[in-house]
Amino acid sequence: MSLQYVVRRVLLFLLIIWVGTSLIFFLPKLAPNRDPVAQRLGMLAATGGVNSDEIDAMVEAYRAKFGLDLPVWRQYLNYMGDMLRFDFNYSLAMYPATVIEIIGRAVPWSVGLLAVSTFFAFLLGSLLGGLLGWPRTPRIVHYISTPFLMMSSVPYYLLGLIVMYIFAFKLKWLPLGGGSQYGTMPSLSWTFIIDVVQHAILPALSMVIAGIGFWALSMRGMMVTTLGEDYVMLAEARGLSPRRIFFRYAMRNAILPQTTGLALSAGTILSGSLLVEVIFRYPGMGSVLYRAITSFDFFMIYGVVFFVVLTVGLATLMLDLIYPFLDPRIRYSRQ
Repeated sequence: MSLQYVVRRVLLFLLIIWVGTSLIFFLPKLAPNRDPVAQRLGMLAATGGVNSDEIDAMVEAYRAKFGLDLPVWRQYLNYMGDMLRFDFNYSLAMYPATVIEIIGRAVPWSVGLLAVSTFFAFLLGSLLGGLLGWPRTPRIVHYISTPFLMMSSVPYYLLGLIVMYIFAFKLKWLPLGGGSQYGTMPSLSWTFIIDVVQHAILPALSMVIAGIGFWALSMRGMMVTTLGEDYVMLAEARGLSPRRIFFRYAMRNAILPQTTGLALSAGTILSGSLLVEVIFRYPGMGSVLYRAITSFDFFMIYGVVFFVVLTVGLATLMLDLIYPFLDPRIRYSRQ
């Protein structure tokens, strides 16, 4: 891998982040009611949260505090400077808490749920897809895989509602939602860890069930293509064991395009997990974004969407840079 290619990919990543953050800033400005402070204080005045006689003065004071009284180009420059420092201002709905503080509390929940569920869905789905494409696979595997293949087209949140109804509402085996039992203080104890795992099973299960079928379908097609390659036929002609041919020759080469698909679908997986968090009231980024949208907390929306764009961009960049190490045959520089 040449240094020129690495620099070019990093510059492209920075360009994507800049375009994404610019869209985050300008799209809310196109809305008819684009003053988040006036909207938020108007909602509080309607519910009796503030005195309606002083609403105009409060709006002007808060607009000056948040910099909303400046021209749009000044707001944009201040906004880009704040993005570089990861300073997303205060939350309008949870003032005086800052956006970065709220996101910092939500990120570990989302990262843990998304990483574990994606890992198991990718691992089990790839293995199942490889077995489906392998001619010596027992027929029972095809029968077992049929439900997973059918559920691959079902969105995460619909499966979340189904597993919630079955395992939480009817059978009452697992909690209905949340990240832990209400009122429990976080601690490094087995009681709290088990409680967190129990609350995370249903959200993760809905993502794993849908993901297994998706990855199995794509892996099966690549496995069939790989089995027709000359090196697989040569390995069979040499009398190597079927197990070695399956793992060392077929799966090892079919997993490379599968890894590329994992990076390309990172945005879809992340957006699906955000909806699952909303359904289960899981204290992650999805719940934070939902509360921000319903309460017109524009600064919180800026912060959450920025982290989503940054995460997807970093995942794609990292895969692009490590791909030559996964397959030594790939070279990005001219010989």
